[in-house]
Amino acid sequence: MIVVGLTGGIGAGKSTVSTMLAERSAVIVDADQIARDLQAPGAPLLDAMADRFGVRVIDEHGALDRAAVAAIVFSDEQALEDLNGIVHPAMQAEIQSQINVHAGTDRIVVLDFPLLGENPRKGLAATIVVDVPYEVSVERAVARGMDETDVRNRIKSQITREKRLEAATHVIDNSGDLASLKAQVDATWAEISEIAGDAPAGDLA
Repeated sequence: MIVVGLTGGIGAGKSTVSTMLAERSAVIVDADQIARDLQAPGAPLLDAMADRFGVRVIDEHGALDRAAVAAIVFSDEQALEDLNGIVHPAMQAEIQSQINVHAGTDRIVVLDFPLLGENPRKGLAATIVVDVPYEVSVERAVARGMDETDVRNRIKSQITREKRLEAATHVIDNSGDLASLKAQVDATWAEISEIAGDAPAGDLA
């Protein structure tokens, strides 16, 4: 087993690339989905978030109001730091648990993690960054229905595009068309598969 990181800023198209990699037989460990599961109604993390940010972050059905949380943390550095302190330890433990399921196999596990740049992970065989210019990411996120101010606040709360690219072993430029994206994913997958084939016996994670 090797573990490969996959990351990208808002609107970069990381989820599309993740889907394409899954179609090529990668095992996807989805950090966003893990976070959603950990914050499901009745989960201990939800109680901790309500204690820190108030009951306004819980809707009438007992579910997390993500928009309310975003409105608080993406314009307040301390609030964002507190949120990360609540969520990330449990999230990292679950990520590792899902990776461990494939220990001792020949699988390529892709850790799909938007905040990989902010939370670097040791033992990755490669790091794929899906990249687009800032204004393209804003335009795409707004086209999906997000508020432009919210999008820009989220971008400001993340590491810079340049810092994210510094950590990349493979960059996928998603500013073009779908054909270009597919060709780049194919090339990247071929390179990652070669790394997996050259890996020594045992796990790299």
